[in-house]
Amino acid sequence: MGVLVVFRGLIMVSMAIFLTSVADAAQGTATFYTPPYVPSSCYGFQDNGVMIAAASDVIWGNRAACGRRYRVRCIGATNQGVPQPCKGTSVVVKIVDYCPPGCQGTIDLSREAFSMIANPDAGKIRIEYNQ
Repeated sequence: MGVLVVFRGLIMVSMAIFLTSVADAAQGTATFYTPPYVPSSCYGFQDNGVMIAAASDVIWGNRAACGRRYRVRCIGATNQGVPQPCKGTSVVVKIVDYCPPGCQGTIDLSREAFSMIANPDAGKIRIEYNQ
């Protein structure tokens, strides 16, 4: 009987953690940009790989976003061209650059990162993201 109570307790704690992480997710849009990825606003000519992104004013915070990592998940289309762009996965990206005013997305992902979560033919997708 004691094992069953502990097991139920673990399930309840796991559910609470899951619901908290889902509740913390913000929503926005994502676009993508293509190489070269250097220089960047945060790191100059330092190579940070390809799982990277540029932050729009929504999260930029006058360079405070530099180096932050965000988990990004596609939640839907923004246009009729690709009605089901999402692949059902998420990706973790590091903010290395700034997407200036007029940026078409909350987060501008590298093409490689965008391709992990959605069909690049969509161009722009709806996302959930959290740090």
